[in-house]
Amino acid sequence: MKTRKLLAAVLALAMALSLCTAASAEGAIKIGVIGPMTGGAAVYGTAVANGAKIAVEEINALGGLQIELDIQDDEHDAEKAINAYNNTMDNDTQMILGTVTTNPCIAVSAQAFEERVFMLTPSASSPKVTEGKDNMYQVCFTDPAQGVASAEMIVEKKLGTKVGIIYNNSDAYSTGIYQSFIVKAKELGLEVVAETTFASDDNADFSVQIAACKNAGADLVFLPIYYTPASLILAQAKAVEYAPTFFGVDGMDGILTLEGFDKSLAEGVMLLTPFSAASTDEKTQSFVGKYVAAYGEEPNQFAADAYDGIYALYTAVQNAGITPDTPAEEACEKLIAEFATLQVSGLTGELAWAPSGEVTKVPYVYVIKDGAYAKME
Repeated sequence: MKTRKLLAAVLALAMALSLCTAASAEGAIKIGVIGPMTGGAAVYGTAVANGAKIAVEEINALGGLQIELDIQDDEHDAEKAINAYNNTMDNDTQMILGTVTTNPCIAVSAQAFEERVFMLTPSASSPKVTEGKDNMYQVCFTDPAQGVASAEMIVEKKLGTKVGIIYNNSDAYSTGIYQSFIVKAKELGLEVVAETTFASDDNADFSVQIAACKNAGADLVFLPIYYTPASLILAQAKAVEYAPTFFGVDGMDGILTLEGFDKSLAEGVMLLTPFSAASTDEKTQSFVGKYVAAYGEEPNQFAADAYDGIYALYTAVQNAGITPDTPAEEACEKLIAEFATLQVSGLTGELAWAPSGEVTKVPYVYVIKDGAYAKME
């Protein structure tokens, strides 16, 4: 009797261990996604979440390693982003795709560095995001790269002879691009005739900034800002019959899907971005088709960056042998090692990473024509 009881106990233990192993095998790598899902910057956050979901659906359909997303709303607010980070870590997240915008990402990355959690931001482009943090990587090209590329393109394509600038002096993203643009413009002999600022993306009146550019004779206005203030600047410039060439950066991507925005105001606007839904590339068109079917609108660059980010994490996780049971701290060290040599062919280009966390890929300039992006040759 004792022998049978002992055998039954051994069998029960073996079965329990087998079930635990099966549960582990059937588990999923958990990735936290942090960004503004509501509020004024929600176009960015929802695009990132949607792009990430499409990538996860494709990956999970392959079988084998599975991924689960934990999406958290930070409302484009640094303090709320910390709360979102803590929430997702309480949900056993192993790594983070995020955060989406720069100031929240600077705050969250500091805590993630201390706690050794790997972060890959799809769109927070300031060098301050990665500075001094070996666990923080970017999918988007950096603010200095955008400022330099913008100045070079304006000069190379002879887009303007006198440049006015309107930027947000309270935002690290906007000031970072502005600063590198100014340095490169001076180096290239590009004349900047007006430098104007505002202090919040909630600013509603840009009459002073527009007048300064207009009165200085600026035939091109550089806008290293997000799409919400940019949409107001375009409308208010038209109201005073000021029609320079407007040149923006990746933060302006999303303006065509802004609720209530008159797309005709953006006709001829140029912006720097690594992705266009109008591309005839097979991979891009597959992604665009799935995105439109799921969400009823074309994806922007933020959605594409998130899609590439998920695939980068997926590839690195596979290479490193990370499993659903790997603690976040251990996964962090393994991912850091993998990203040193990782190369990914994505929607936004051929991606590789420097030890600083900065991505290497090529930015392109697009012009808005008939309510859509057309690549400038």
